[in-house]
Amino acid sequence: MDRPKADSVLLFSGLDPSGAAGISADIETINQFGLSPHPIITTLTAQNTQRVESIEVVKNSLLDQQFNLIVEDISINTVKIGLLGSASQIKTISRLISKINPVNVIVDPILISGTQENLSSIKMIQAMKNYLFPKSLLLTPNLEELTLLAPGLTEQEAVKSLNCGWILVTTSDSSKIDIEHRLYNKSTLVRKFKYKKIPGKFHGSGCTLSSAISALLVKGADIEEACDQGLAYTYQCLLNAKKLGKMQYHPIRTPYKP
Repeated sequence: MDRPKADSVLLFSGLDPSGAAGISADIETINQFGLSPHPIITTLTAQNTQRVESIEVVKNSLLDQQFNLIVEDISINTVKIGLLGSASQIKTISRLISKINPVNVIVDPILISGTQENLSSIKMIQAMKNYLFPKSLLLTPNLEELTLLAPGLTEQEAVKSLNCGWILVTTSDSSKIDIEHRLYNKSTLVRKFKYKKIPGKFHGSGCTLSSAISALLVKGADIEEACDQGLAYTYQCLLNAKKLGKMQYHPIRTPYKP
């Protein structure tokens, strides 16, 4: 029997028990676009809105088994990758997605938490650059993550060095009043997206953005349109955000309306 046309996004990311970020945010966002999320958990974390205390990496053998069962049954053309746990895991995911050669691979390179805990290593960053980025359509680093990925370079030099066709550099965390996100195609600045800074600290905004962009690509948007609409959707989620814990705000993800 032929598999139905893909209206799904395959997700690789970590489990955040606060529900604001990670695979929970990805699932919630994809659902709000009327699509089906297929989550594969990469890491189990102990965290809340104030801090990350520990991370346990899921075994590569389980990732293999989960992936193989999903793709033998469901048509996948878009993969969104978030928090990763080790260089070995990065290589495994690269090998797995090569099996299906998806049209869209979106990587949100989560290297540091919103509460400033380090979530990566030099080996992991190098593995991302060698094995994931060349297979990706789009990267969505914030300015701090871009600096970690390519230290000592200007923004344009850093973008060029990462060997990925499209890179959306977000600047919400580093901006004080006016926000300017920048979309690059290779090393060429294609478009700027300007917003007013929303007061407060948010947990899961990057996950929401990269998942929204992934969903829009599935629905037929081109990369520039997907980034534009994904940023607008995420901004609205942050405007509606609620403080569920003691520190960061939780984005409220509502149904997408074109």
